[in-house]
Amino acid sequence: MPSRLILPPSSSIAGTTAISIAPEELRAIASWSRDLSEAEFEEARRGIAFKSYGKNASICHVGDRLESWTGVAEGLVKMATTSKSGKSATLAGLRAGAWFGEGTVIKAEPRRYELVALRETRLALMRRTTFLWLFEHSAAFNRFLVHQFNERLAQFISLAETERTLDSTGRLARNLAWLFNPILYPDLDRTLTISQEELGMLAGISRQMANQGLAKLAALGLIELGHGSVTIRDLERLARYEA
Repeated sequence: MPSRLILPPSSSIAGTTAISIAPEELRAIASWSRDLSEAEFEEARRGIAFKSYGKNASICHVGDRLESWTGVAEGLVKMATTSKSGKSATLAGLRAGAWFGEGTVIKAEPRRYELVALRETRLALMRRTTFLWLFEHSAAFNRFLVHQFNERLAQFISLAETERTLDSTGRLARNLAWLFNPILYPDLDRTLTISQEELGMLAGISRQMANQGLAKLAALGLIELGHGSVTIRDLERLARYEA
């Protein structure tokens, strides 16, 4: 399914003008927006547009110039990289509520990773000029960015450990725990609608291995399995699971 651009009011993207995103929608998809001053909030919502992607659609490749700061309004995104030998490694799964790409926007450099929509996905795209204005003028926005950088750094350090020392169930547990990080996803409850296939793609394992791993984690009381969903019962133990 080809990507579809949905332009909000008062944003100019590729020469097209539209009305700004509604205040209530911005607050719903971006927890950081609630701490902004009124002027900062209005600046933020004037600079956001939406773009939709179909299942398995490529959002960007390594080296692409995707200059917008990006939030996941709906859906699920895989952030990954591929080595010269063709081996792919997932860096992060990004569910609704995630915002990412601030380092690339600040440095104005090409993307160093690829992004794939694992299901029907709607992204919120903030213009680089808007992002930089908030970066220069908003203390609340910068506090959010500091926490964001800190959590992402911890996540990628954990990723290096996961790839070297954990089995498939351990990798599955860590990837699940990342999707419930309370700093990155402050608004979300402990239940996520997600398929075994999607979890397998995020953890870099087969659907069958994901099924076996989920059963093992459920037997330990760390999660509860529903029909196409996972509920976290013990996030701390899940994040520390090592088999």
